[in-house]
Amino acid sequence: MYEQIASNKRRSWLLIIIFIAVVVLIGYIFGEATYFGPAGVAIAVVIAVAMSFSSYYYSDRIVLSISKARPVEKSEYPHLYNSIEGLSIAAGIPVPKMYVIDDSAPNAFATGRDPKHGAIAVTTGLIEKMDRLELEGVIAHEMSHIKNYDIRMASMTVVLVGIVALLSDWMLRSFFWGGGRRRGGGRGNQGVLFIIVGLVMAILAPIIAQAIRLAVSRQREYLADSSGAMLTRYPPGLASALKKLGDDDEPLAVANKATAHMYIINPLLEHKSKINNLFKTHPPLYDRIKRLDALSLEETTEK
Repeated sequence: MYEQIASNKRRSWLLIIIFIAVVVLIGYIFGEATYFGPAGVAIAVVIAVAMSFSSYYYSDRIVLSISKARPVEKSEYPHLYNSIEGLSIAAGIPVPKMYVIDDSAPNAFATGRDPKHGAIAVTTGLIEKMDRLELEGVIAHEMSHIKNYDIRMASMTVVLVGIVALLSDWMLRSFFWGGGRRRGGGRGNQGVLFIIVGLVMAILAPIIAQAIRLAVSRQREYLADSSGAMLTRYPPGLASALKKLGDDDEPLAVANKATAHMYIINPLLEHKSKINNLFKTHPPLYDRIKRLDALSLEETTEK
């Protein structure tokens, strides 16, 4: 478990480093190929950060409201509260606020920019269809998202995607309106090369940026699975829950593209689509279960 957790963290940060390198490369080409120069890159960074600021601080309230999640008292679901309190002690974080979505489709998500502002929302369907060990597995997965600061990581990738999108859009507009810095002279062949490379990057960069962002998202799901298994010390609980979630075809009424990536499995049934895995918010469900089964086997072998 420790090895898998460490591996997932390394891969996440490697992707972030690659992402930053891509942004720096695009910024350099943007500065060389247009009249904007370094000032344009600085403006794009400021705008992207500003656009993400309110989302970072208020996304939890927005997501809970969109999902029609309501606060729940301990007296309503005592076993749910007991699980959350016990797992928060194991995780070493404050007890997250508890919310319930009145929907018979089983699912759950976590939100909050840090452990002090964490919240977990589960559907009534999840409570009804999971046994205690499976429910604890799901709660541990969501609590791991909070402990691992995954909302903060997601916000970072959104800022990077925003910078890439702005630079690419400005570069295309600059070329369209004849604003290429190296047109009609400049550095001769080198200027023409920057124009060509800039045009190609302006078209492909947003796709590359989105692919990297989704790759980070998938790695954080793997990390939450292994961290959750560490909290419960029982990987089969989460593995069994994922199998049930994958087999359940009941649609989640409040599901939408803005919040789908936050759930433990994509409620828009992305896990059953045939779209290339590079553009999915979650890893393949069978792969997640396979990894948890491997953890179970290792634990059994050690015993």
